[in-house]
Amino acid sequence: MSDLILPVLLSGGAGTRLWPTSNVGVPKPFLALAGERPTFSATLSRIADPKLFAPPLVVARSEHRYLIEASLADAGLPASLLLEPEPMSTTAAIAAAAEWAAARAPDALILVLAADHAIRDDAGFRRTVARAAPAARDGRIVVFGIVPTEPETGYGYIRPGELLTGSEGVSRVAAFVEKPDADRAVQLIKEGCLWNSGNFLMRAATALEEIRRHAPKTGAACAAALREGKTSGDTIELSREHFIAAEPISFDHAVLEKSDRIAVATATFDWADIGTWAAVWTASGRDAAGNAIEGDVALVDTDGSLVSTDGPVVGVVGMKDAVVVAANNAVLVAPRDRAGDVKALASKLGKLEGALIGGHARHYRPWGYYQSLDVGPTHQVKRIVVNPGARLSLQKHRHRAEHWTTVVGTIEVTVDENVTLLGENQSTFIPRGAVHRAANPGKQPAMLIEVQYGDYLGEDDIIRIEDDYGR
Repeated sequence: MSDLILPVLLSGGAGTRLWPTSNVGVPKPFLALAGERPTFSATLSRIADPKLFAPPLVVARSEHRYLIEASLADAGLPASLLLEPEPMSTTAAIAAAAEWAAARAPDALILVLAADHAIRDDAGFRRTVARAAPAARDGRIVVFGIVPTEPETGYGYIRPGELLTGSEGVSRVAAFVEKPDADRAVQLIKEGCLWNSGNFLMRAATALEEIRRHAPKTGAACAAALREGKTSGDTIELSREHFIAAEPISFDHAVLEKSDRIAVATATFDWADIGTWAAVWTASGRDAAGNAIEGDVALVDTDGSLVSTDGPVVGVVGMKDAVVVAANNAVLVAPRDRAGDVKALASKLGKLEGALIGGHARHYRPWGYYQSLDVGPTHQVKRIVVNPGARLSLQKHRHRAEHWTTVVGTIEVTVDENVTLLGENQSTFIPRGAVHRAANPGKQPAMLIEVQYGDYLGEDDIIRIEDDYGR
């Protein structure tokens, strides 16, 4: 790692405040919101300078592994992965990352970044990181503070103290302030307080010292989870037994608010936590009536609203400052000023089978993804996209038969002892119990439509005989 800064990307959340578009299957960092490319991809571009940054370490939920690997491949950026068996909040994620980094270079600087924040000024970001580095090397945990543009009530604030000597634009932290009400937010801005971005720079050794001091149970659990984890190449699956013993507490509450080693660097870049639909509306381009529109939308006497659809035509009449989102076979309607309550709605929906993920969400696998298009009591229609050179497991089903039709590219189909190439608009039938596999021998993604018929259509009716990915 030498003197390079190690970016640590935290991507463990589900982003349920942006339901139904963002969900546990495909969370916020991997979605293009507000006309932007996915924030995960944008973050990778931001830390791609090999003169300043080492290849990143990504800490994420195990079920998002294939989404991350696909994003890394698209970016052409090497990286290491720590996979969480369950999300345990940011202290556990940072503790595992710091242990990983310290084992390689204890004095290395680690740059902890949320993978779901929007920053347009990449050069300003890198300048701020460089300004924060001397204080971090001196043993400080340097938080990036953002100059407020409005009295935001959804962010925590930082009250800067005296400037540190030898560090341009870096101050001691006098106090952290919890998310305020509107009047208090106005006063905090007048007093020179900054937004807490939740991104920070520190030595790996400093992080471990402060975690062991203020969150010893979590530190010990994560050290054991890393030590007993399963390693495959540049990926480590953290031990479930040990990792779930960590306390589910944020790094802000566990360490930052208790440590006497915290500093704040005033950022010279723009920043937004695209955490609610109201924030998406703010970050989006809008028409003369203040409406942000995505997809096939028709509006009458509507203003100040965000209306988005990924498929069905949506019509809105006579609404003001509303959020209307149709995605993944689900619909959200809410006042824009109640957008923060969508997380509570998602919690209720989590009790309904399939509702939180959405019936038509993409489900990513190491070979590509599938997407359910229609479901009935005895049938299901899926879109299956296979990456170039990839293939599904050799498998069979007890309860269903399948019809496959290639619609893009060429699919190599194995059915029992027969191997054939299926071109576009060609079909094949796979009887119940037949051993089968689909593969893409081409150089572009290939797509097939699968029609299932049977008395049970669950994903657990897959008997794998051979699998390239060790599942």
